[in-house]
Order: sequence, then C-alpha cells, then structure tokens
Amino acid sequence: MRKLLFTSLFVLLAGLPMQAQGGPEALIPRPVSYMVGKGAATSAKDTEVRLGSRRFRKKAATLPDFAKEEAYELSVGPEGIRIEALTETGVFRARKTLEQMRLAGPELTCCTIFDYPRFRHRGLMIDESRSFKGKDFLLRQIDAMALLKLNVLHLHLDDSAGWRMEIDSYPNLTRTGAWRIGDGYFDWEGGGYRFASADTPGAYGGFYTKQDLREIVAYAAARHITVIPEVEMPGHSLEVNRSYPELACRNADGTPRDWSWDLCPGKEDTFRMLEAILDEVMDIFPSPYIHIGGDEAVMKDWPLCIDCQRRMQEEGMTEVHELQGYLVRRIDAFVRSRGRRIIGWDEIVETGLPADATVQSWRGSAGGRAAIAQGHDVVMSPNTHLYLDYYQDLIRKEPRAFGHLQSLRHVYSYDPEAGIPDEVRHHLLGVQGNLWCECIPTREHAEYMLYPRAFAIAEIGWSPQERRSYDDFRERTLGFLPLFQGLGYHTFDLAGESERAQSFCFERSSGQGYNYVLQDDGGPVLSYGWDSGVRIIVADCHGFRDMNGNGLLDPFEDWRLEPAVRAADLRSRTESLFEILSNGDLEAMFRSGAAENPYHAVNDL
Repeated sequence: MRKLLFTSLFVLLAGLPMQAQGGPEALIPRPVSYMVGKGAATSAKDTEVRLGSRRFRKKAATLPDFAKEEAYELSVGPEGIRIEALTETGVFRARKTLEQMRLAGPELTCCTIFDYPRFRHRGLMIDESRSFKGKDFLLRQIDAMALLKLNVLHLHLDDSAGWRMEIDSYPNLTRTGAWRIGDGYFDWEGGGYRFASADTPGAYGGFYTKQDLREIVAYAAARHITVIPEVEMPGHSLEVNRSYPELACRNADGTPRDWSWDLCPGKEDTFRMLEAILDEVMDIFPSPYIHIGGDEAVMKDWPLCIDCQRRMQEEGMTEVHELQGYLVRRIDAFVRSRGRRIIGWDEIVETGLPADATVQSWRGSAGGRAAIAQGHDVVMSPNTHLYLDYYQDLIRKEPRAFGHLQSLRHVYSYDPEAGIPDEVRHHLLGVQGNLWCECIPTREHAEYMLYPRAFAIAEIGWSPQERRSYDDFRERTLGFLPLFQGLGYHTFDLAGESERAQSFCFERSSGQGYNYVLQDDGGPVLSYGWDSGVRIIVADCHGFRDMNGNGLLDPFEDWRLEPAVRAADLRSRTESLFEILSNGDLEAMFRSGAAENPYHAVNDL
C-alpha cells in the first residue's frame, strides 16, 4: 500500500477553519461523562499513556468485558495530556477523542473524560455490488469511522449486479460477473441485466484483488475496526448463475434456467463452490463473523428444478423454503468447522436457524426482537431508521433515493433496546447503518448519504441512552460538519435542512410502493413513491397539490404572494380537502385512489 495514500488527519489540521478551543461538550459521539476544569492547554502538549494501571482497572471493574476493551480516561491539563486505558483499543479511542478536540482549534479545554461504549457492534455497511467505489474510497470511510468510534465495516461484496472479490477457484465470478452494461444500477436493469467482460465496449464494473482486500483489512485493523465480508446466498445470485450456468437450477429436460436469481441448493456442486469461496474469504478476513446474506430469496425456480426437487425428496421436505434452511445449516456447519460464526439477514429466522447463528434485523426491529427471544445474538439495522439510502430531506430537494424520509432527527430517535427485556439484552450486540447503492452511483453521493447520519448511528451505539438529546446532538453536528468537510468529505447540507425535516420524525407506511410521513401528532403530511412522486394532497403549508388542474403538482402554498395574502389563499384552497383528509383510513384512501395526485415535476420545484 502506498504510504501516502491517505494524509493523516492530524497533518490536515493546519488547513482547517479554526475555532478558539476544543472541549468535551462538542464531541461526537457524546462521552459517558466528563468534567471541565479551569483554563486551557495547547494541543501540542505531549501525551502520556498509562496502560492497565491499578486505579483505572478499579474504575472500569464493573463494566461489561466489551466495554472494558474500549474504555479510557482522557485528562487534559496545563501540565500535559494523559490517557489511561486497559487495552491499546482504549488508548486508540482516547486518541480519536483528542483528535476531534484538536480539530476545533489550537487550544484544548482542560477536562477529564471517562468514556466507554454502550454496544460492542457499531457499524456501517457499504454496498459495493450495485456501484463499485474502490479501495481509496473505503480507506477514507475507515478514517471517518475511526474518528466517530465506529468499529465494524460490513462489505456487501456480491449481489446480482456484480461480484466484487477476486476468487482464484472460480475466476469467472470476476471475469464476467464483475462487469455489466450500464453504469447505473437502473440502466443495467432497464437494459435487460446484461453482463460483460472488462474489455467489452461500455462495460462498467471492477473488483477487489486479494491484495486490495488485505490492505483494507490491515488498514481497518490498525484503526481497531473489524471488516465483516458478506457472501450473499442463496438469493441475489444472478451474476453467479450467469458466470457458471452449469450450477443454476435446471428444467426437467436438464437445461439451465436462464433467469435463475437464486443459487441451486439441490446440487452438491453449489456447496463445493460456496465452501471454496468461503475458504478464500476467510483466508483474507480474520473477522469472527462471516455474513452469508440470506435475504429476499425468490425461490421461484426451486419448485421446477429437478435437482431441488430431488433434494427435497431425499431430505423429507414438504415446502420449498425449507431448502434455504438446509443451505444455511450446511454453511453454518462449514463456517464453524473453520472456527468462525455466521451472521445473516433476518429472513434466516424463518427457515430454520442454527443455534449459534447471529441475526441482523433489517425489516424493522421485530425480527431482531424475536431472534433475541429465541436466544440468538442480534445486530439491529432496521430499514425503519438506519437505512442510509433513504431520503434525508424532502423529495423535491434531494437526489433520487429509496424509502421514506429518514431525516437526521429520525435516525437519531432510534433506541435499539426498546421492547427488549432487561434479562436478554446481552444478546443485543449493537447497531449498524446500511448504505445500499442502487440509487447511489458515485463516491461523492455515497458520502452525501452517509454523513451526518452516520454521526447519529455512532452516538446511538456509543453514548448511554439517558445522555442522548437530539437538540444537543444537532448543535454539535452543525459545529463539527465544517471541520469534517475540511477533511475532504462530501456531506448533506444540514444547515440548509428543510423546516419539516428539522421539526418532525418520519415514519413508514405499508402502502404498496408508496410511503407517507407523519407529523408528531399523527396527522398526514406527504406521500410519495420514488418512481412516480407525490400521491397525497395535505392540509398544511409544507404540502403540495395540483393547483392548476393540469396533472402537474405545484407548491401547495403560493410563495409569490405576500405573507398575509398567501395565508388567506392557502386557507381557501385547503377547506375543500379537510373533509377528505379527516375521514377514513389514510392507507385505504391511497389504495382506492380517493387521494391521488400524480407528480410529474420533481425537478421544477
């Protein structure tokens, strides 16, 4: 790896806008406790490290083992700076606290900070399949994660849109499965899911060599971050079946099924391939966990596949979904034989879960709570709060995204322990934000979606629930963002966030393909689908309606009018809507079309 690939954050300090003084009250995530003393110290003071002192061992004695691993005490005084910790990880966390304080200016507030994490798993997932961003991008995000005390990078290395890891035993996975026609995911989808090779004109793609991945793992380890690889199975595997069609499900006449999105659990060759791949993966990634995916298997080919039907008969299965449970259990046994454990998305709970498997809950938090009740360890990454490919402000002002409005406030409002009894909370490993990249084609766009919402995830995972306050967090974030941008990161403009995103948390509907947001008092605000826009007219000044009767949606309030006239105009145009909006079930109105208003002018507003 080039030694100068990334400039140290410390070296960059001289080029950043300076404030007078850095103190503990501005840190993200917020420390467990701190005391502010009198005076200030220069940030250039030498730092003394005391590792494993008797005094600090006593102070940290009651903490859980994972918290002891990262606990530290940082003391800043006129005479110097001192760090106390039990491990090098704790020392590193303290140094990152100090680095954040130094970003604010040449002087440090005299203080003492005692700090440790709330959860052991505080992660981000980056989807490299849908858009390949490369090693330099990942190393930049690892630097940012270290600054925020995040400690798990989950790499989604393969999906139907591209295989992104060099595999010696199955070279076609990158020879053809890593390249496609269509830079953007939806271009590829609209073009008929065409794969290619690197030298095909117009080919888009790429993959990590084993050396790339070893460098990424080592870079992360030096910053006390674990990299968890994901090898998706059995679903999301069109690229595997196209690279090795002989492994795809077969018709009754023995011919491969052309559009098989799932792996074939009926063939022994499928398991030989997966085991060979996993051996190569585990040779590179020392993570105790190997992510096996397990989500959204289509299963439409399995009832028609002669190999799958034979497997079902041999194993006494009566339902095709049992094939996924069979695959998961076999892969779990293999991974355990190599001294590792599997983690999978919450669908694996539904098809027979091995006793020591860990669950990642993405379809809300209910699946995670159910897995915890069954005695399984769980990482919470619910799409209701922690999906970072969802809109972070009003649809009319944001680049195309998925999902409902998931503002910074809404992300921050998530409490992963809610609804989990005290006696089983030890099974809750922590939280993770997921950045899926169907709508995110560039590195700059990815950072825009990550930050500052990753700041909120860092604080949920580190700071005690009772110490968290959104108003305080937002003020700290507004102060830290210019410094973070000075390090070269592209971020969402929090200062320009809409009033509605600032003022309300947003929730999700179960409407087919549509979402709506709710005011805190439960009143409807706005409904939209990313593919067809706004569907519901609302009764307040932040909404939209078809004022001109031409199928185009204009701002609900006519901003060209003087304020007093505008308010009267707004009242006159909303009176006819009150009866519709106050009667009946909102979701039923969506389905019936009683409150429909197609939106064709996103870019005009």
